[in-house]
Amino acid sequence: MNRRELIRSAGALAIFTGLSPLPVWGRPLPSGLFKLGIASGDPSSDGMVLWTRLAPVPHEPGSGMPMEAVPVTWEIAEDERFSRIVRGGDAVARPELGHSVHVEVDGLRPARRYWYRFKAGGEVSPAGTVRTAPAATAAVPHLRIGVAGCQHYEGGYYTAFRHLAEEDDLDAIFHYGDYIYEHWPQRGCPRDSEGQPACVRQHDSDEIFSLDDYRRRYALYKGDPDLQAAHASAAFLPTWDDHEVDNNWAADIDESGTPPEAFALRRAAAMQAWYENMPVRKAQFPALGRVKMYRRLDYGDLLRIHLLDTRQYRSDQLCAANETDHCRQPDLRGSSQMLGEEQERWLGQGLSGGQRWNLIAQQVMVMPFSYPASRAAGVVNTDSWSGYPDARQRLIGAIRDRNLGNVVIATGDVHKHHAGVVPSTEGDLASTPVATEYVCTSISSGGDGSDDPVGWDEVPAQNPHTTLVNDKRGYQVFDVSVDRWETKVVAVEQVSVRGAPKRVVAKLTTEHGMPGVHVG
Repeated sequence: MNRRELIRSAGALAIFTGLSPLPVWGRPLPSGLFKLGIASGDPSSDGMVLWTRLAPVPHEPGSGMPMEAVPVTWEIAEDERFSRIVRGGDAVARPELGHSVHVEVDGLRPARRYWYRFKAGGEVSPAGTVRTAPAATAAVPHLRIGVAGCQHYEGGYYTAFRHLAEEDDLDAIFHYGDYIYEHWPQRGCPRDSEGQPACVRQHDSDEIFSLDDYRRRYALYKGDPDLQAAHASAAFLPTWDDHEVDNNWAADIDESGTPPEAFALRRAAAMQAWYENMPVRKAQFPALGRVKMYRRLDYGDLLRIHLLDTRQYRSDQLCAANETDHCRQPDLRGSSQMLGEEQERWLGQGLSGGQRWNLIAQQVMVMPFSYPASRAAGVVNTDSWSGYPDARQRLIGAIRDRNLGNVVIATGDVHKHHAGVVPSTEGDLASTPVATEYVCTSISSGGDGSDDPVGWDEVPAQNPHTTLVNDKRGYQVFDVSVDRWETKVVAVEQVSVRGAPKRVVAKLTTEHGMPGVHVG
C-alpha cells in the first residue's frame, strides 16, 4: 500500500470509527442541538445503528452549526433511567455529513431491549428504546413488525406515527419509503370541493435539487414530534421509494426528461441526504453518486427480511394511457428490470435461507391490479411491478423454483390498504398463488380518505385475488409466529386534525405454507 492509499484508507476509517482527522476547535455550540430527535435502525443480534443529527436551527443553511467537526457521546443502558449503562463511546458529527452521527453498536445481548441517548455541547438528547435481534440459531416463537411510509408533510398530520409508537413491544418498523416529498408547495395536496389544494401544512421551499435543499426538507419532516416518537419507540428498517429523489424516477431517468448527467447530480445529493438522515450502516454510505440500499436482516430461525431497492436499477416505466414522452414502449424481448441483475440474483440466493418465513420488504405493488377505467393513467399502474411483467415472472420463478410457501411481501406506495396474493401465471388471476402481499396505506399522503374509495365500486370484482381495499391513512402491524402470520390493519379517522383516534380496519391471517389472506 503506497502513502496515498494509506492516507485515503485512514480517512475513511476515521469517518466510521468516530476518530477525527480534522481538529475540533471547541467553539461554543448553540443550544437545541437535538431538535431532529434520535433514532435506531437495522438491529443485529448484538447491536444496531444509533443515529442523531445536530441541528439547532434546522431550516437554515448549515442548520445553525459551526462548520467544524463536533464530538458527540453516546450511551446504551439496560434501563430507561440509565442507571445500568452497558456500552458507550465517542463519535464525531461532521459538517461533510450534515452533522449527522451513525454509531454501529456491537457487544450487546440478543433479543433484549435497551435504551440509548446522546450528549453534545452540554446537552442530553431524548432517549430512545430498541430491541436487538435474536441470535442466528435461536428458536424464535414470535415477532412484531410495524409497517409505515408515504408521509407527505402537506397532506396531513403524522398522528398515525404517534399511534404506531404506542403499539406494544415492536421488534422493528419497516419504512417502505417516501419519507420526504421533493416537490414544490401544494403539489399533491388533497383537494377541496372547488378543486383547490387543501394542504394541512405547507412545504417551506420550492422543488428541491441541491444537497442543502434536501437537508432542509428532511429537517422539516423530522421536526414532527409524532415522527420522532415513532423513531424513539423501535428500530426502523429504512428503504426509499421515489419521492426521496424525484417522483417516479427510474435509475438515471427522472419524470421530466432531464439529461441523465444533470439528473445524476440531483440523485447524488438526494442519496447523500437520505444517508445523513436515516439510521443505516456504513454499508449504505454513498459513493460515486450511488447507495447500495438493499440488504438483509435475520431474526433467528423465524424470519428473514429482504429489504429491496426498486428504483435505482429499474428500466424506465412503460408509457401509461396518458403518456407519450419520457417512458418506454413494450419490449417484446422481455428484458425489463425492476431490481437489476445483481440484486435479482442476490434475492434469489437469500430466499434459500432456513428461516420459517421470508419477508420481501419493498416499495411498489407486486400483484397485478386493475384500477377503475376512469383513472387518467389507465387501468394498469405502470410504475408498479405490473409495468414490468417479465421482471415479475422472474421473481415468481425464483419463489416457485425453491418450492417456497412462506413468502410474504410488504408494500406501500399507493396510499391504500390492500391484501391479496401473487398469482403464479401472468394473466391468470386464479392460478396457484406463490406469495401473499400486504400493501400498507400512507401515513398522511392523500388526505383523510374514506373506507371505500370513491368510484371503485367495480374494482373488487375485477380483482378476485385481493381481499381488502381501504382508502384511510394509517399503518399495519405484522404478528409473526411459527405457523401463522397475522396482519393488523389500522386506520386513523382523520389526518387533517392532529391527534385523531385510530381503529382497526381488519385483522388478516396467512397460514405457513399456504399463500393467501383470511379474515379474522
